[in-house]
Amino acid sequence: MRERLIQLEANLGMLERLRDAKPSGDPGGVSGRAWAIRYGLIESIQIVIDTACAIVNRNNLGVAKTYADCLKRLAEAGYLDKSLAAVLVRIVGLRNLLIHEYATIDDARVEASLEDLSAFRSYAEAVLAFL
Repeated sequence: MRERLIQLEANLGMLERLRDAKPSGDPGGVSGRAWAIRYGLIESIQIVIDTACAIVNRNNLGVAKTYADCLKRLAEAGYLDKSLAAVLVRIVGLRNLLIHEYATIDDARVEASLEDLSAFRSYAEAVLAFL
């Protein structure tokens, strides 16, 4: 689990570098930068999902029917602050859009999500406190 959280931190570093770099623009389609941001977010969100569901399972916190349920169960058990869990549930929704609605994604909106990556770090800190 620690390895996954280390990967999450590396992903966040890359996403921050992408956020801070000047966009080169590619009006003909999805740019390499946009693709990298999408992939970085998908992988980062998946790490949150995988680790959250693993904690729920290992600690017998109930049966989660959805990825969002894993986060809600962690909050109910005191592993996560409820407001952080609510933010992460919305982030899981972004992952679902990126995975299933990729053809209609507004990349400006996705890029705007890079402005606050703190929920990912807060999640990792909370999980590490229980390992």
